[in-house]
This record gives sequence, structure tokens and C-alpha cells, in this order.
Amino acid sequence: MPGLVHRYPDRVLFLVTDFCSTYCRYCTRSCMVGNGKGLPFDRGQWEKAIAYIENSPAVRDVILSGGDPLTLSDEILEWLLSRLRKIRHVEFLRIGTKAPVVLPQRITPALTRMLKRYHPLWISIHFTHPDELTPETTLACDRLADAGIPLGSQTVLLSGINDDLDTMKRLIGLLKIRVKPYYLYQCDPILGSSHFRTPVGKGLEIIRGLRGYTTGYAVPSYVIDAPGGGGKIPLLPEYIVGRDGDDLLLKNYEGNTYRYPDPGDWIGADRPYNATSRCTGEGGRA
Repeated sequence: MPGLVHRYPDRVLFLVTDFCSTYCRYCTRSCMVGNGKGLPFDRGQWEKAIAYIENSPAVRDVILSGGDPLTLSDEILEWLLSRLRKIRHVEFLRIGTKAPVVLPQRITPALTRMLKRYHPLWISIHFTHPDELTPETTLACDRLADAGIPLGSQTVLLSGINDDLDTMKRLIGLLKIRVKPYYLYQCDPILGSSHFRTPVGKGLEIIRGLRGYTTGYAVPSYVIDAPGGGGKIPLLPEYIVGRDGDDLLLKNYEGNTYRYPDPGDWIGADRPYNATSRCTGEGGRA
């Protein structure tokens, strides 16, 4: 279906426009946006995509993307949202956008009043660097959050831009404007973007430096969007050291090793867990 990506069983990506208010060189869809050769995004095409969603009862989550959906007018965007909201098995809607960062004046009171009518609605915003946390962006995010819209940040790891721990720690400022760091993406192998790409080890190093040293709300999920349609694959530093008998050996953020009772055949009835270490905070060290 042109303009619709159904990669996961319960959600679809609805590409509603090929236009953006800015064009990122590392964009995973840079081959289609802004070149005038995109798909014919019009109501006729949208109706076909909506019909597909209506006939796919497993789909409960629709993500509007593109291009940037917030480059559409309020009237057209509301038409789309209202049509999707009428589908009974669609439980919630999402919008992916960079407008609050690069075109914050787009987030008007009229827009937020309209969006508020289509809850549950979530918005993912593409932040790259803490320097983007301007007064104008703060106002835009405040308006969206005040409308009851949960906000998440999707950040691409970029060499020389944000691939250091201090920069990522400063992105905790997102929480102050009520934006949850959601994803940290490994830069896709887009043609002409090799100078932006970092080793995967750099992303793991950053996650290791965030976990335990800042609030968990500020730690995004580090993922690779697998080439060939494999979807997002989460990556984590190795915190499981190994096993010793019935104990799992775990390493915490400080590098200390702890034991956790995890017998493979334990059903909990005849081998109760001693919770003393939970109370004192001192037990369990390996």
C-alpha cells in the first residue's frame, strides 16, 4: 500500500506527506522527502490507506509521519485525525514531527485545541542537541503538554554532534519541558551520511554512562533500525555477568557485582526469597 508501512503486527506508519520544514541529511527517508518525486499524498491515496487500516482489526496504533505531518494545515490534519479516530480498533494515534524544534511557531493555541480533541494522542519530537532547547521550543512543548499530549524525544546519534556523554546528560533538559527521552537511534547507513555515523560501541558507552548517573526517565532506549525491514532492535550494555549455582550475577552502574536468586526450576513454594537485602540495601553482593 503506497504511503503505508505495516512492519509490526499491531501498528502502521502512515506517511501523510513528503514535505518537511527542514531536511536532515541523515534522515532514514531522505530518498523520498523534499525532492518532488514522492508518493501522491492526496485524499484519494489517504482514503485507500485508511480503508486498509479499517480492514486490519489487529492495528491498534497509527503513527502519522512523512515528511512532517505538522506541515499540513490544521484543517487537513484534523480531517485525517477524525477519520482515523472513527475506526473502532484504533486505540491511539501518534504524530512524528520536528516542528516544535525547527518551526515552533507552528504550535499555535488553535492547533493544540484541535489536537486535544483526538485523545489518546502522543507526539514524538526529533531532538538532536540540548542547544535546541530554546525559549520558543519550550513554549511549543508547553502548549502541547498542557493539552494533555504525552511527548517523547527521538534522537539520532551523530558523530561530532551529540556522541559524547556530557551532551546526552544535558539533554535531561527535555524533562524540564515535559519531553521524555524515548529513543536514541544508531544512525542509519543512508547514502552520503557516513561522516555522521558512530561505532555501536559509542552508543553503548553513552547508555552505560547515563544509567544510574541520571534519572531513569532521562535514559532513552538505544536501538538499531535493522536494514531490510527488521524493525527496531534494542541494544544494552552487558549487565549480566553470568551464573553461580542458582544465582544470577549482575553488574550495576558502578561496576559492582551482585547476586540475584534465579533458579531455573524454582516455583517459589519451598525456597522462599530472603528479602533482608531489600530492606538493608547491603545484601546480595557477590
